[in-house]
Amino acid sequence: MLKAVTLTLLDGFGVTLLIFFVTLALAIPLGLLVALGSMSKFKPISWLTKTFVWIMRGTPLMLQVIVIYYGPGLLFGRGWGPSYSMRIVAVIAAFVINYAAYFSEIYRGGIESVPKGQYEAGAVLGMTKRQIFFKVVLLQVVKRIVPPMSNEVITLVKDTALARVIAVQEIIMLAQEYISDGGLIWPLFYTGVFYLAFNGGLTLLFGYFEKKLDYFKV
Repeated sequence: MLKAVTLTLLDGFGVTLLIFFVTLALAIPLGLLVALGSMSKFKPISWLTKTFVWIMRGTPLMLQVIVIYYGPGLLFGRGWGPSYSMRIVAVIAAFVINYAAYFSEIYRGGIESVPKGQYEAGAVLGMTKRQIFFKVVLLQVVKRIVPPMSNEVITLVKDTALARVIAVQEIIMLAQEYISDGGLIWPLFYTGVFYLAFNGGLTLLFGYFEKKLDYFKV
């Protein structure tokens, strides 16, 4: 019985990991673009990006998943389609948009925390704004944002459970089926082992990154 449950939950955890890694790969660079937009001196872009961040941070992720999946079909008559793979794509789209907003605020805080003297020193040395950002500022920003980013990344692992709201079979949804089908609750608690193991690995990984960046005394 344990083996069968483990194999089933591994299938669900595979979906969880797929949502996690694709979201992370897309939301990290998108978040940087949103952060740069919110700091833009061109007011329309700044206003639009700040409004976007405000909406994404101010509404529940579950609501965003539902709206993104059902919204296009109800509003425009063309939705994601009935296939299971498209439900996963819709979930990932919602997660990417949501986490890009959160990451953007972390980026913005990190960039704005770098002293203005760093920019001025780069300009005195004849560096372009692009060179100053990527060669001087960015490395310091990375050092500053690792702790808050690690918190958001670990939260993302747990938030993947919200995919079940549109019937994406992540690990908790599969575990819950054992309650209705066989009256077993222990598989639901068993899912905690998967989350604890994965989040424990992420915690160690981020701790390693922080130690590697210790030479930035900021």
